[in-house]
Amino acid sequence: MGNVHVIDHPLIQHKLTLMRRADTGAKDFRELLEEIATLMCYEVTRDLPMEEIEIETPICKCKSRVITGKKLGIVPILRAGLGMVDGFVNLIPTCKVGHIGLYRDPETHEPVEYYCKLPPDVEEREIIVVDPMLATGGSSTDAITMLKQHGCKNIKLVCLVGVNEGIQRVQQAHPDVDIYIAAIDEYLNEHKYIVPGLGDAGDRIFGTK
Repeated sequence: MGNVHVIDHPLIQHKLTLMRRADTGAKDFRELLEEIATLMCYEVTRDLPMEEIEIETPICKCKSRVITGKKLGIVPILRAGLGMVDGFVNLIPTCKVGHIGLYRDPETHEPVEYYCKLPPDVEEREIIVVDPMLATGGSSTDAITMLKQHGCKNIKLVCLVGVNEGIQRVQQAHPDVDIYIAAIDEYLNEHKYIVPGLGDAGDRIFGTK
């Protein structure tokens, strides 16, 4: 089974509390989401392999470590996942960004694909899928399936808020995928929204509620 990593750093939890508040406007919501994504990026990339190279400092030559061997790709699930991309790209400017578009059918609450555009060498990259909400787990599960169909073998899922139902659905479908999350909330309501959650992340990011 892929591991579930709850990233409960005080800075992340503080910023998440501000995001949860109903009176937090779209501008602050977007900025907080990007900041949390940046903080989560540290943990998500903790296991990147490194190698020693020789460099010259102003004082002398020495050996020092750099990241090696891993090409990275960030794939947001549209539209809310877009709010997390810059937080990762700020720290990993050489990564490639793909996009997967899924929306939730209002009747069945199941995801429907409408867009998929990935880097041409996506199968050679370690892929980080980003989406603020892990509710039913349908969108994340389908997005990871699509990536595997394109040859991806090394995939991580990064979310802000989720529930056990969604986590378990992803784990059952993709036991090889590690999940990184800032908070596991209580349950899904009858409309499949996370409780207490933070509302519709896409609407709050783009001011469309």
